[in-house]
Amino acid sequence: MKPKKRVRFQDIEDVKKSPARQVPAREDKSKVTELALALVTKAIAAAVKTVEDTDYPIKNIKWITHGEFTAERGRRQIAQFVSTWECQPRWVHYTDFRERRDLIHSFHYIYCVRWSAPTAQKPLLQVSVAARFTIKINKNKPPDAPIDVSYVFEGQSLVHRPGTNRPREKWLRDMVEAKNIVIESTGL
Repeated sequence: MKPKKRVRFQDIEDVKKSPARQVPAREDKSKVTELALALVTKAIAAAVKTVEDTDYPIKNIKWITHGEFTAERGRRQIAQFVSTWECQPRWVHYTDFRERRDLIHSFHYIYCVRWSAPTAQKPLLQVSVAARFTIKINKNKPPDAPIDVSYVFEGQSLVHRPGTNRPREKWLRDMVEAKNIVIESTGL
Protein backbone atom coordinates (compact mmCIF):
# COMPACT_ATOMS: atom_id res chain seq x y z
CA MET A 1 0.00 0.00 0.00
CA LYS A 2 1.37 3.38 -0.99
CA PRO A 3 1.61 6.07 1.67
CA LYS A 4 -0.42 9.18 1.03
CA LYS A 5 1.41 12.43 0.46
CA ARG A 6 0.46 15.40 2.53
CA VAL A 7 0.45 18.65 0.62
CA ARG A 8 0.40 22.09 2.19
CA PHE A 9 -0.79 25.03 0.18
CA GLN A 10 0.69 28.43 0.77
CA ASP A 11 -1.58 31.41 0.96
CA ILE A 12 -1.44 33.28 -2.32
CA GLU A 13 -1.29 37.01 -2.11
CA ASP A 14 -4.07 38.80 -3.94
CA VAL A 15 -2.44 40.27 -7.00
CA LYS A 16 -4.86 43.18 -7.26
CA LYS A 17 -3.99 44.33 -3.73
CA SER A 18 -0.24 43.84 -4.12
CA PRO A 19 1.76 47.09 -3.95
CA ALA A 20 4.37 45.58 -6.30
CA ARG A 21 1.89 45.43 -9.12
CA GLN A 22 2.72 48.17 -11.60
CA VAL A 23 0.11 47.47 -14.27
CA PRO A 24 -3.24 49.19 -13.90
CA ALA A 25 -6.20 47.02 -12.87
CA ARG A 26 -7.89 47.50 -16.23
CA GLU A 27 -5.46 46.00 -18.70
CA ASP A 28 -6.19 45.97 -22.37
CA LYS A 29 -6.82 42.24 -22.94
CA SER A 30 -6.33 42.53 -26.69
CA LYS A 31 -2.71 43.67 -26.21
CA VAL A 32 -2.03 40.77 -23.85
CA THR A 33 -3.58 38.32 -26.32
CA GLU A 34 -1.58 39.85 -29.17
CA LEU A 35 1.66 39.58 -27.17
CA ALA A 36 0.92 35.98 -26.17
CA LEU A 37 0.15 35.05 -29.77
CA ALA A 38 3.42 36.60 -30.98
CA LEU A 39 5.39 34.71 -28.31
CA VAL A 40 3.73 31.41 -29.17
CA THR A 41 4.32 31.96 -32.90
CA LYS A 42 8.04 32.61 -32.29
CA ALA A 43 8.33 29.56 -30.02
CA ILE A 44 6.67 27.31 -32.60
CA ALA A 45 8.89 28.66 -35.38
CA ALA A 46 12.01 28.05 -33.27
CA ALA A 47 10.87 24.50 -32.44
CA VAL A 48 10.15 23.70 -36.10
CA LYS A 49 13.56 25.06 -37.13
CA THR A 50 15.25 22.93 -34.48
CA VAL A 51 13.40 19.80 -35.59
CA GLU A 52 13.97 20.38 -39.30
CA ASP A 53 17.51 21.71 -38.78
CA THR A 54 17.70 23.01 -42.34
CA ASP A 55 21.38 23.97 -42.01
CA TYR A 56 22.47 20.47 -41.00
CA PRO A 57 19.75 17.96 -41.92
CA ILE A 58 19.77 14.47 -40.46
CA LYS A 59 20.62 12.09 -43.28
CA ASN A 60 19.11 8.66 -43.63
CA ILE A 61 18.52 6.09 -46.35
CA LYS A 62 15.46 4.14 -47.42
CA TRP A 63 15.83 0.90 -45.49
CA ILE A 64 14.67 -2.41 -46.92
CA THR A 65 11.67 -4.32 -45.57
CA HIS A 66 11.47 -7.64 -43.74
CA GLY A 67 10.58 -9.43 -46.98
CA GLU A 68 13.56 -7.99 -48.89
CA PHE A 69 16.09 -8.68 -46.14
CA THR A 70 19.12 -10.94 -46.48
CA ALA A 71 22.32 -10.79 -44.43
CA GLU A 72 24.24 -9.43 -47.44
CA ARG A 73 21.61 -6.80 -48.27
CA GLY A 74 21.67 -5.71 -44.64
CA ARG A 75 25.47 -5.33 -44.80
CA ARG A 76 25.21 -3.25 -47.99
CA GLN A 77 22.49 -1.05 -46.45
CA ILE A 78 24.62 -0.37 -43.37
CA ALA A 79 27.61 0.49 -45.59
CA GLN A 80 25.37 2.82 -47.60
CA PHE A 81 24.07 4.47 -44.42
CA VAL A 82 27.58 4.96 -43.00
CA SER A 83 28.72 6.53 -46.29
CA THR A 84 26.14 9.33 -45.77
CA TRP A 85 27.97 10.46 -42.63
CA GLU A 86 29.84 13.72 -42.94
CA CYS A 87 33.45 12.61 -42.50
CA GLN A 88 36.59 13.67 -44.28
CA PRO A 89 37.55 11.38 -47.16
CA ARG A 90 40.62 10.17 -45.25
CA TRP A 91 38.34 8.08 -43.01
CA VAL A 92 37.85 4.63 -44.50
CA HIS A 93 35.39 2.06 -43.20
CA TYR A 94 34.56 -1.58 -43.62
CA THR A 95 31.29 -3.34 -42.78
CA ASP A 96 31.41 -6.98 -41.72
CA PHE A 97 28.59 -9.42 -40.90
CA ARG A 98 29.33 -11.08 -37.54
CA GLU A 99 26.46 -13.30 -36.42
CA ARG A 100 22.77 -14.11 -36.47
CA ARG A 101 20.99 -14.58 -33.14
CA ASP A 102 17.71 -16.49 -33.08
CA LEU A 103 15.63 -15.06 -30.24
CA ILE A 104 12.06 -15.94 -29.25
CA HIS A 105 10.22 -13.37 -31.37
CA SER A 106 12.96 -12.07 -33.65
CA PHE A 107 16.27 -12.58 -35.39
CA HIS A 108 19.12 -10.20 -34.62
CA TYR A 109 21.73 -9.75 -37.33
CA ILE A 110 24.91 -8.27 -35.87
CA TYR A 111 27.35 -6.29 -38.02
CA CYS A 112 30.58 -4.51 -37.17
CA VAL A 113 31.69 -1.32 -38.89
CA ARG A 114 35.33 -0.30 -38.40
CA TRP A 115 36.81 3.09 -39.22
CA SER A 116 40.40 4.20 -39.47
CA ALA A 117 42.22 7.19 -40.88
CA PRO A 118 45.43 5.91 -42.51
CA THR A 119 48.13 8.37 -43.54
CA ALA A 120 51.28 8.12 -45.62
CA GLN A 121 53.34 7.94 -42.41
CA LYS A 122 51.12 5.26 -40.85
CA PRO A 123 49.30 3.29 -43.56
CA LEU A 124 48.44 0.55 -41.05
CA LEU A 125 47.16 2.09 -37.84
CA GLN A 126 47.17 0.43 -34.44
CA VAL A 127 43.92 2.16 -33.62
CA SER A 128 40.52 1.89 -35.23
CA VAL A 129 37.00 2.72 -34.14
CA ALA A 130 34.16 0.21 -34.22
CA ALA A 131 30.39 0.35 -34.02
CA ARG A 132 28.09 -2.63 -33.62
CA PHE A 133 24.98 -2.46 -35.80
CA THR A 134 21.98 -4.66 -35.06
CA ILE A 135 19.22 -5.32 -37.56
CA LYS A 136 16.18 -6.77 -35.85
CA ILE A 137 13.84 -8.89 -37.95
CA ASN A 138 10.62 -9.53 -36.06
CA LYS A 139 9.09 -12.95 -36.79
CA ASN A 140 5.55 -11.63 -36.37
CA LYS A 141 5.73 -8.61 -38.66
CA PRO A 142 4.48 -8.68 -42.26
CA PRO A 143 7.01 -8.76 -45.12
CA ASP A 144 6.35 -5.11 -46.02
CA ALA A 145 7.27 -3.84 -42.51
CA PRO A 146 10.54 -1.88 -42.30
CA ILE A 147 13.53 -3.40 -40.54
CA ASP A 148 14.60 -2.10 -37.14
CA VAL A 149 18.20 -0.82 -37.11
CA SER A 150 20.24 0.37 -34.14
CA TYR A 151 23.93 0.87 -33.45
CA VAL A 152 26.28 1.37 -30.51
CA PHE A 153 29.87 2.63 -30.61
CA GLU A 154 32.47 0.55 -28.81
CA GLY A 155 32.88 1.37 -25.15
CA GLN A 156 29.59 3.26 -25.06
CA SER A 157 26.08 2.32 -24.04
CA LEU A 158 24.03 4.94 -25.91
CA VAL A 159 21.91 3.23 -28.57
CA HIS A 160 21.61 5.25 -31.79
CA ARG A 161 18.96 4.79 -34.47
CA PRO A 162 19.33 5.95 -38.08
CA GLY A 163 17.45 9.14 -38.81
CA THR A 164 17.33 10.34 -35.19
CA ASN A 165 20.67 12.14 -34.95
CA ARG A 166 23.48 13.39 -37.13
CA PRO A 167 26.64 11.29 -36.69
CA ARG A 168 29.78 13.40 -36.45
CA GLU A 169 33.40 12.82 -37.36
CA LYS A 170 34.30 14.22 -33.94
CA TRP A 171 32.94 11.04 -32.35
CA LEU A 172 35.45 8.97 -34.33
CA ARG A 173 38.35 11.35 -33.60
CA ASP A 174 37.57 11.38 -29.86
CA MET A 175 37.59 7.58 -29.68
CA VAL A 176 40.89 7.33 -31.60
CA GLU A 177 42.43 9.98 -29.33
CA ALA A 178 41.27 8.15 -26.19
CA LYS A 179 42.79 4.89 -27.46
CA ASN A 180 46.07 6.64 -28.31
CA ILE A 181 46.25 8.08 -24.79
CA VAL A 182 45.78 4.61 -23.30
CA ILE A 183 48.45 3.14 -25.62
CA GLU A 184 50.95 5.90 -24.74
CA SER A 185 50.27 5.60 -21.00
CA THR A 186 50.81 1.82 -21.03
CA GLY A 187 53.93 2.03 -23.19
CA LEU A 188 52.68 -0.32 -25.92
